[in-house]
Amino acid sequence: MSYKIFEEYTQTYTQEMKNSYLSILNSVGEDPDRAGIVKTPERAAKAMQFLTQGYEMDPTEILLSAMFPEDYDDMVIVKDIELYSLCEHHMLPFFGKAHIAYIPNGRIVGLSKLPRIVDVFARRLQVQERLTHDILECINQTLQPKGVAVVIEAYHMCMMMRGVQKQNSATTTSGFRGEFKKNETRNEFLRLIGK
Repeated sequence: MSYKIFEEYTQTYTQEMKNSYLSILNSVGEDPDRAGIVKTPERAAKAMQFLTQGYEMDPTEILLSAMFPEDYDDMVIVKDIELYSLCEHHMLPFFGKAHIAYIPNGRIVGLSKLPRIVDVFARRLQVQERLTHDILECINQTLQPKGVAVVIEAYHMCMMMRGVQKQNSATTTSGFRGEFKKNETRNEFLRLIGK
């Protein structure tokens, strides 16, 4: 897609979203001409584009761009990766931390790429369970390590602001492949991330 075509698509997409937010403001009884609100549809459209930019990114390509041959075969952990996403059920935020480990099988990946993979999948409408699975499978299939583990701990505004309104409830999801299916390896990972 040429830059000009992409720019035209983006402008059309942004205008459609602005119109949708304008309709929402009218629906809740707000005056869209009020000084503090007049630019809200445009700002909200741009924010939504940012929060869902993961649809336009290829996580496999990101990992492949920084894979290197290496004989290292012990655990590699990147922990406390901040994540922000939108729940697909209510389009309210959920946020927390991801912890990722893998055991190389002749190849390593640039460490910054693991947080980028988290961002790619988090910047889509998500449920935490699928987010965990998407990250896990992308690393497992692309890097083909001896094992991979992902743990996500998150707080969901759909539970905190509405519904059951439980402000201190955290949700933890996990996934393990390969060597991490073994209790000894999994327990070492959980110990190292403080769980």
